[in-house]
Amino acid sequence: MLPETGTLATVVVCEDDPVSRDVLCENLAADRFEAHAAGTAEEALRFCRYGAPDLLLIDIGLPDASGLDVIREIRGSDGPASPFDAALPIVAVSGRGGDEDRIRGLREGADDYLVKPVLYGELLIRVRRLLDRRDGIRRGPTRIGLLSIDTATREVRVGDRTVDLANKEFELLRMLSSEPQRVFTKTELLRDVWGYRSAGRTRTLDSHASRLRRKLDPDHGAFVINCWGVGYRLVQG
Repeated sequence: MLPETGTLATVVVCEDDPVSRDVLCENLAADRFEAHAAGTAEEALRFCRYGAPDLLLIDIGLPDASGLDVIREIRGSDGPASPFDAALPIVAVSGRGGDEDRIRGLREGADDYLVKPVLYGELLIRVRRLLDRRDGIRRGPTRIGLLSIDTATREVRVGDRTVDLANKEFELLRMLSSEPQRVFTKTELLRDVWGYRSAGRTRTLDSHASRLRRKLDPDHGAFVINCWGVGYRLVQG
């Protein structure tokens, strides 16, 4: 039996051309990266907000906004409750290769800037260098009362007790913890955690939320609050 090999890092690939996007994701997957494909600025920001990626690869020319706007949004985020990791490594990719274009991309916060057509081998080297530089300096766990959530190690603790969560339970908790007192609608949670286009009649969210509630607080279910008819939030407002 061959030994199991885990992923090296999670990369958001934001590219509006589906062929180029698929090729990049396939190559990254072959090199043991978990690649999340995004075709718009909105999708890229959603992945960066809720997916805790290790790196963002973003095209500057996108259909709904400039990639520079995405970079500015992430770099302008600050504080322990900020929606994005302001230090997220970002590689910008563009068909515009003039000096001013490259300088503008770097000035707005990109860590690297590549001009199309991009050689995948060169891209891979630059991605690995940024991740090597990043290793060990990710911000610490999010703490909400007795609850501690470390997105880098995926460790969850309540006080001194370690809580073992399934993947989707962890993703649900991570999304709820991004704004602990906000009520996330069922449509939002099913879209961003499970990728559903509409809520429909599925009980997936409710069953996962119920298990998550019991695991975090077996006696009282104090952390995950069901706001009937709307959705869920993490703590009582």
